Amino acid sequence: MAKKALGKGLGSLMGTAEAETAAMEPDSTLPISQIVPNKDQPRKIFKDDELAELSDSIKQNGILQPLLVRKKNGKYEIVAGERRFQAAKLAGLKEVPVIIKDISDEEVFKLALIENLQRSDLSPLEEARGYKQLIKEKGCTQEEVAKLLSKSRSAITNTMRLLDLPEEVQSLVEDGKLTAGHARAILAVPSEEGRIKLGQKVADERLSVRQTETLAPLFSVSEDLSVRRKQPTPQSFKRAARQLRLALGTQVKVKNIRGKNKLEIEFADDEELARLVSLLSGKESDF
Repeated sequence: MAKKALGKGLGSLMGTAEAETAAMEPDSTLPISQIVPNKDQPRKIFKDDELAELSDSIKQNGILQPLLVRKKNGKYEIVAGERRFQAAKLAGLKEVPVIIKDISDEEVFKLALIENLQRSDLSPLEEARGYKQLIKEKGCTQEEVAKLLSKSRSAITNTMRLLDLPEEVQSLVEDGKLTAGHARAILAVPSEEGRIKLGQKVADERLSVRQTETLAPLFSVSEDLSVRRKQPTPQSFKRAARQLRLALGTQVKVKNIRGKNKLEIEFADDEELARLVSLLSGKESDF
């Protein structure tokens, strides 16, 4: 069902949300108490200062663009205009102008997502979650989402990759401490722990995207070395080192460094070096 609607394209879908709600004369007004938000609304965060500004405008001029709603379960669910609805409540309005349309479940989320994307109202992560929801719950492919929103498939893929970030880093993006560019640079670090450390450093020191890209490989290298150091020493290495210490009378280490097995024998000076050479070669040293 969801995929049939995709053939309409962006212009046709937006015609329902924008062309209709742009009309100055709404179908009617509805009490705010009868209107409910769309639970699938892709935008989850509304900035207080922006809502306050819109609320002040509504107090002075009223709502110039009606909300697009549909009747559902005895109430009226918002299809487009969630931000206007929130600002109207903040302004103390009891009723709001609406246009009532019979819109299918398949198109409601797409219309809400498109409306927000057209107005650049979504954060990068809200945008990524919106794409994911279209793909997972609405049966779309990345190619279809790209066509629907007039974007390249790579743009959809790169945005969705932000959801691979740890929650701690996602929170920094949501709070505006990291940009989408920062986030993509942090994704170059392989592990979750490394991404969290780099993300926090970038936010704390207010580093640029270029600086973040430069740091990412360094966090990956230190991370790899840490993993290697944590690898347990084989028991055979430990036994060999112990026997050699007893035989040579000095500190001996048997270990693996970057995939190569190595034997380390400590000596204090030339005299001790000569003694060890004699022991190991079975001959008196000649230096």
